[in-house]
Amino acid sequence: MSRMSTSVAKLAAQLTLAAAGIFLLPGVVQAGNQKEEAMADSVRLALARAIADAAPPKPKFERIDDRIQYLNWLGEMSSRLKRRIPDYQTRIELLETIWYESRRAGLEPALVMGLMQVESGFRKYATSIVGARGYMQVMPFWSRVIGDGDPAKLFQMQANLRYGCSILRMYIDMEKGDLYLALGRYNGSRGKPEYPNAVLSNWKNWEYKPQS
Repeated sequence: MSRMSTSVAKLAAQLTLAAAGIFLLPGVVQAGNQKEEAMADSVRLALARAIADAAPPKPKFERIDDRIQYLNWLGEMSSRLKRRIPDYQTRIELLETIWYESRRAGLEPALVMGLMQVESGFRKYATSIVGARGYMQVMPFWSRVIGDGDPAKLFQMQANLRYGCSILRMYIDMEKGDLYLALGRYNGSRGKPEYPNAVLSNWKNWEYKPQS
């Protein structure tokens, strides 16, 4: 999306300066944890509303070209993800949810998938040593702060992605569009290059270029 292009360029420049152009392998990065921090009541309410909305609808397109592009993306990502998620139905359901929730939050699907690869390796029931859960490794305290208080829901596909995408969007806004700092905040390692480096590196694995 166009709203992300400036952040992408800024992140790339910052990572080059921060890490001298060296990207760490995804397996080297240790998942951190989001910090519970003070936030304005308006932000808390907006997040609560975001995660409480209805389930993702089946996508509808006004233009046939947009529908074709979406189906091509779905097929290409399914092929790339097959090794990690062999079951076709699970894979398609996950991709449909990624596409909807990322775009709903104003994020690139490829960015969200890069983050998921670093955080959980696309494992639904992944749990970190600090208790972060699911595909996007959401900390349980978020269910209390903006949800219904049930952290078990963080293992549900849609709920986990909705929390994760909404939280990342909030951090990007908090950092005034600085994706490098926002990713660090998401991981609990703000200002350190390892995690943003890894996400950017894996982001490239999930980029999709429509056929002309």
